[in-house]
Order: sequence, then structure tokens, then C-alpha cells
Amino acid sequence: MSSVKLAVYPGTFDPITLGHLNVIERASKLFDKLVVAVGVNPGKAPWFTTEERCEMIRQSSAERGLDNVEVTTYTGLTVQFAKQIGARVIVRGVRPLTDIPAELTMMMANRRMEPDVETLFLIADGELAHVSSSLIKEIASASGEEQLRAFVPRCVSDAVLKKVNEFAKNE
Repeated sequence: MSSVKLAVYPGTFDPITLGHLNVIERASKLFDKLVVAVGVNPGKAPWFTTEERCEMIRQSSAERGLDNVEVTTYTGLTVQFAKQIGARVIVRGVRPLTDIPAELTMMMANRRMEPDVETLFLIADGELAHVSSSLIKEIASASGEEQLRAFVPRCVSDAVLKKVNEFAKNE
């Protein structure tokens, strides 16, 4: 067994938000290495490609000096991916109240499948705890750059606004 404390933080990150980054920053301080794992789900229609999402996470993490953060993609069950890479902890960013029931259900199923893999719940700091990728898409579609930058890094706001403009041209 490896002596490196390794954790995985999974999600779709479509796009990554300041709430996600808050969880990444805090989790990166708890572990020697944090793998941010972008889930590939053929049943979903994300705004950004998997590689675009990975690049936004890499850039945002690098801008914050998070040298122990690695970004990758995965398919299948998160708990199996965690076991495969030798992670003993799955970090889950949760929003108060809205995410807890589903996250608890998933945690219990994961424990049943892989008892050696723990789940750590982190809630983003207060002013970011309510931010979701869906909220970002709504703000981007209805307002401007200034409002968006309160919730996402600059590289992400630029990409989101570009995507909104592309959608508007195609309508």
C-alpha cells in the first residue's frame, strides 16, 4: 500500500466554479495528492468537452499554485476509479441541504462496494456554498461578465460567455 495520501475529487465540472475551487484548495491541503476526476457520462450533454473542462481546472488550479492537484478523466463508478488509482478517500463538495440526501445514499453504496474507500464531505465557504454549474449557466445566459466573475475564475467566465454567444448565433 502506498504511503502517499491520495484523494479523488470527482465531478462533471461543467464548468468549474469558485465553489469547486474552494473545495479543491482545501482538500489539496489535506492530502499529498488530489486527483480532480472529470467524469465522462455519455448520457449527459455538457456545454464543454471533457478536455475543455480539464483544461479550465488545470489552469484555475495552476493560477492558485496548487502543485499537488492532478486532473484526469474517468468513466464508470467513482468508487471503482478511486480504488483503481489507489485513492482511499473520495472528496465530495456538497451544498447545504440540497445535496445531502443523494450524497449520503451514494456514500453508503460506495462503502458497501469498497469498504476501504472513505467519503469526505466538504462544503464550500459560505459565500460560495450555493454556487453550482447550473447557476453559472443561468447567470451567463441572462446577465453579463461582471456578474459571472463573482462565481467563476476569469478563464472560465471567458469560456462561458464565448459559449453563450455561440449558442445565441445558432438560434
